[in-house]
Amino acid sequence: MGSMIRGAAALLIAAVATLSVPARAEVVHSSETAFLIRHELIVPVPPEALWNILIRPEAWWQDAHTYSGSAANLSLDPVAGGCWCETLSDGGSIEHLRLIALMPHRLLRFTGALGPLQAYPVAGLMTFDVTPVEGGAGLTMTYAASGDVPIRLEAMAPAVDRVLGEQIAGLERAVGTAGGRR
Repeated sequence: MGSMIRGAAALLIAAVATLSVPARAEVVHSSETAFLIRHELIVPVPPEALWNILIRPEAWWQDAHTYSGSAANLSLDPVAGGCWCETLSDGGSIEHLRLIALMPHRLLRFTGALGPLQAYPVAGLMTFDVTPVEGGAGLTMTYAASGDVPIRLEAMAPAVDRVLGEQIAGLERAVGTAGGRR
């Protein structure tokens, strides 16, 4: 009986070890004219595997948060100056973000105002930091937005945080699927 319990415990420990650590999220700062959001995630895959999913937003961004209704219409040109863009069925297109720094397997940094922030003179900066951690990879995503606008950015911060959290959850699912987890 004792060996059966030890065996079951070993299986449980092995199963838990293959799970990712839930994302941590917070609005780090908010004011009338700015906010800073941070999301953190640890996944049980090497940084290179996380990176290979990260640079394909069509694989993890949520359909509901696109203009076309389909993340399959997203693309990222992974070079400095590259566009995180979306094609529309009528021949139109949207530039969501512009890539300003790429350090393979370590860092992506973009400028741009996401979603409804595009309608205002808002500057945005989104950074994805990928780091090796014991048993996998860590990801820290930050998004800062600022501008002297007729809306209170602090009022928008919780909604932006929620939407970005949904995207990080989508990234976590995509990494899990690519890593063989179901």
